[in-house]
Amino acid sequence: MRMSITGAWRKIWVLMALGALCGCGFQLQGRQSLPESLARVNIEAKDRQSDFTQALRSSLVNSGAVMVEPAAADTTVVRITRDEITERVLTVSSRNIPTDYELVYDVELSVKADGRELLPPEKFSLSRVYSFDETKLLAKEREKEILIEALARDMASVVTRRLSSL
Repeated sequence: MRMSITGAWRKIWVLMALGALCGCGFQLQGRQSLPESLARVNIEAKDRQSDFTQALRSSLVNSGAVMVEPAAADTTVVRITRDEITERVLTVSSRNIPTDYELVYDVELSVKADGRELLPPEKFSLSRVYSFDETKLLAKEREKEILIEALARDMASVVTRRLSSL
């Protein structure tokens, strides 16, 4: 008899935890509820294979949008006018060798639907700092690539949240 009471309490606690999560507005990361105007989307970009463009496409699809190629009459067009990564030296050693770099990911985009502008050109920027060690050149190059991919995913998440507010 005691085992069934313990099991019942466990179920009650699980149900209470699920109710609290649902009640607080919890959503899985990467999923935003998009407005109806973003149900069918076309992404226009100079570099359609950039990390950001691919991450934005994936983020929009995960949020329920349907990608349309080419743009049709009832399609919302997200135009990416700037998609750049800049790297600058932050610090150098006493031998004048860079020890820290900053990666900055800049994006500018606009959104149009039905001939009207839903979002005028807006700039987004994210940055990360990483250290550099000349004795670990290959590993640091790979770290830089990973950081750029992570910045692109983070930027896509920021943009998707902004689009969900339209």
